[in-house]
Amino acid sequence: MNKIVLIIKREYLSRVKKRSFLLVTFLVPLAIIGIYGLTIYLTARSFENSKATVHVIDQSGLFSGKIESTKNITFLPVATAENTANQREQLLDADGKNFLLIIPSDFATSSRAELISRETASLTVQGEISRKLENVLRDIAFTNAGIDRATVESIRPEVTLAAKEITDEGEKDSSAGAAMGIAMSLSILVYICLFLYGSQVMRGIIEEKNSRIVEVIISSVKPFQLMMGKIIGIGLVGLTQFILWIFLSTTLMGVASAGLIDGQDLKAKVEQQQALSNGEAAQDRSQMGMLGTVKQELDKVDFRTIITTFLLYFFGGYLLYSALFAAVGSAVDSETETQQFMFPITIPLLFTYILSFGVLVNDPHGPLSFWLSMIPFTSPIAMLVRIPFGVPAWEIGLSLVLLIGGFILTTWVAARIYRVGILMYGKKASYKELVKWFRYKG
Repeated sequence: MNKIVLIIKREYLSRVKKRSFLLVTFLVPLAIIGIYGLTIYLTARSFENSKATVHVIDQSGLFSGKIESTKNITFLPVATAENTANQREQLLDADGKNFLLIIPSDFATSSRAELISRETASLTVQGEISRKLENVLRDIAFTNAGIDRATVESIRPEVTLAAKEITDEGEKDSSAGAAMGIAMSLSILVYICLFLYGSQVMRGIIEEKNSRIVEVIISSVKPFQLMMGKIIGIGLVGLTQFILWIFLSTTLMGVASAGLIDGQDLKAKVEQQQALSNGEAAQDRSQMGMLGTVKQELDKVDFRTIITTFLLYFFGGYLLYSALFAAVGSAVDSETETQQFMFPITIPLLFTYILSFGVLVNDPHGPLSFWLSMIPFTSPIAMLVRIPFGVPAWEIGLSLVLLIGGFILTTWVAARIYRVGILMYGKKASYKELVKWFRYKG
């Protein structure tokens, strides 16, 4: 046991002390927040740059003085008599984003118009122009039918559905939208990280095997001790990195939120909204803005349970899959030879990852979701996708017990392959060879 602890300490400290580890650990949260900030900035700029001028040639006569300019689009009427080829060229050659909208005389029946430009108009511009024309046609249809459109528009009831979840402690608010977003994020994160840290185990074994360092090491320790030490040591590195990422991201997001909005005012608005009736809540939500709505939905999520289970399933899934990666690393002499063994290992995770975007999110409590969260090879992703939607404690406990059992069984199988493969050189291993190594006695 002391030898395993020494190997764990060596694997952990040798990686944690690297400059690359420190840079990645502290720069990733900054990079993520920076990417989000840059995305918001560029999105805002794109809306500013989408301002356009639309010259309207109305041959139908239905839209005279009825198309109002918006914040992004300025509509300028053009006399029909000036509708010549030269006039079109002059309009399109003007500075800025210029478009020529031609409304034919039969537009009332055909509902087809032409938008001419030097460059293809964006979907935003096309959609806004289409809505403007549709609104005018709708007004004309209401007038012909003797219907007051203002009355029709005033009859737009908005329903606020307050989702509640019954727990052992009583009822609590729940948010399907926030749960879905968190579930998708966790499935992507776990899928990537299991391979990221598992491949480090495999790569380290291949390097030690090729440099023949492993021959010196196993003269002092057993192959099983070496394998377990490397697996647990690198796993603790990943766990340390995740804990630091969570702490740093939470701190930075708190600082960023404080700079964007007054937290006390936001909290007061949230409490006020919860006390309002459905109709008043809908109106108050629009006043509170997108940021307040997002914060209110996130307040309904049990982040303590999510973070705790994430760390447990990440570490459990890592231990299970890294044992398989260790067996693969001991069976080959280079990373190029690992592909034939990697594909069967990736199938369960890939299958669950794909299902997480459909079946697991749409039916998190169905039979397929339940069994996927119980099978050790699929539970690290399946259960983390289900947890934001609320999972009974007994299911989480049973899943973790099965995951631990799967890790023990997988480690036993991988260790029997590892003890032989780690000393094999120059021979390409096959599945048949792996079976032979597994059956070797001694």
